Amino acid sequence: MLFQRVKPLDKILETAEKKALTRQLGAFQLTLLGIGAIIGTGIFVLTAEAGQKAGPAMMLAFVIAAVVCALAALAYSELASMVPVAGSAYTYTYAVMGEAIAWTVGWALVLEYAVAAGAVAVGWSGYMNGLLSSAGIELPMALKTGPMDGGAFNLLAFTISLVITGLLVLGTSKSAKVNAVLVLIKVVALTAFVIIAVPAAKDSNFQPFFPTGWGSPLGGIGVLGAAASIFFAYVGFDAVSTAAEETKNPNRNIPIGLIGSLLVCTVFYMLVGYGAVGAIGSQPMLDAAGVAFHPGTPQMAAACAGSDALVCSKEPLAHVLKVMGFAGWGNAIGLAAALALPSVVLMMIYGQTRIFFTMSRDGLLPEVLSRVHPKFRTPHVVTMVTGVFVALFAAMFPVGILADISNSGTLFAFMAVSLGVLILRKREPNRHRPFRTPMAWVVCPLAIAGCLLLFLNLSIYTIGLFFGWAVIGLIVYALYGYRHSDLARGITGPEGGNTMDAEPKFHEGPQA
Repeated sequence: MLFQRVKPLDKILETAEKKALTRQLGAFQLTLLGIGAIIGTGIFVLTAEAGQKAGPAMMLAFVIAAVVCALAALAYSELASMVPVAGSAYTYTYAVMGEAIAWTVGWALVLEYAVAAGAVAVGWSGYMNGLLSSAGIELPMALKTGPMDGGAFNLLAFTISLVITGLLVLGTSKSAKVNAVLVLIKVVALTAFVIIAVPAAKDSNFQPFFPTGWGSPLGGIGVLGAAASIFFAYVGFDAVSTAAEETKNPNRNIPIGLIGSLLVCTVFYMLVGYGAVGAIGSQPMLDAAGVAFHPGTPQMAAACAGSDALVCSKEPLAHVLKVMGFAGWGNAIGLAAALALPSVVLMMIYGQTRIFFTMSRDGLLPEVLSRVHPKFRTPHVVTMVTGVFVALFAAMFPVGILADISNSGTLFAFMAVSLGVLILRKREPNRHRPFRTPMAWVVCPLAIAGCLLLFLNLSIYTIGLFFGWAVIGLIVYALYGYRHSDLARGITGPEGGNTMDAEPKFHEGPQA
């Protein structure tokens, strides 16, 4: 039966050895990879989004999102250390809940990685446009944002997506060194912001603290609505697990990379959020009835016309410093974001290609997607396909909508992983677990409940898009994956997957 197509863990590990990636990442590189993937548009851009939804109470949204992510990280750590192969939640689900659920999770991860990459590209364009304006260079408004955000086509976001795609196709081992430098730039920029903004915080800017309340299911506004959005600021830590197949001693290093990067970023986020709210305030824009506008809507764009409120800024951290009178430092923050955010786009596209690569290796997607370029040793076909779609997402949609859509897929995947830990604890209790989720029967149900809570506090528009995407995925699976997968053809061992004349190990991406 369909839901009985489960790929045993031992066979997954054997298959991975057939068409394997080079293991050369250590704990430090993984932690940097995680920080590089996490610190990005979420904190540099979505601070304004969270402010519009919750006002100063977005501080609580940061805490709620961090707790949910920490719970999910503990579940990820157990499965990633047990199954140190590429594919992230998709691979884990395949081993535990079967092919159909695994396909659904893999399809949802397109939202987490590809759509997230588009969101980061849009965030980068906001800071880049701010820098260009400071230099006296103004793009036409129609080319600054997408059609739902007061423009027509986000030219800069589109361009940066294609440039990064080209770099990933060319891929070199130097990308890890570049990533380390860009992570340092982001950390220095956020540290400078904290040093300037936190001492300037005023109690009055935190009043009223709950201008929109806690929010309501499907409303997308309030503290929980903000948490559902700001969750994006933490997404990326699981990109560490997608590099499991390229990690030295993954049983030790994956948990260190996951939890270490999440802890470092949480400390930064709390300090940055406090500084932004305390320095200039973050009260939301309200309609005539006193209801907050939904970010990323034409109504919000109209309300923000000519306003210098934090919630209206496309470059909120730079904007805070400029309003405080530190224009030079504001431009420096903008420059740091412009330099560093492309690395997050790279990490997200990288993660997406690894998931597609693994699904193709399992026969669920066409073999062409797991082909490796004979010269560059990169999965060039899947990288180019992914990059074009990311560029189109970035050109057409505002950052808030892209971030929320991405969150819907991510939350679904996190729920699947947390459930998988519990199922595997019952099914294979004696299997070696290098990292055991502490109090799994408490932590994993709490992770599932937390993810479900945030999912239901996304807007009804976002949830509708998620289910529409899921339906499309099921159609694709029924037409192709159901008949072509290795398990459908009775192939379960290392001979499974699609073959190539040669089986080169490709080694681009975030490696030392």
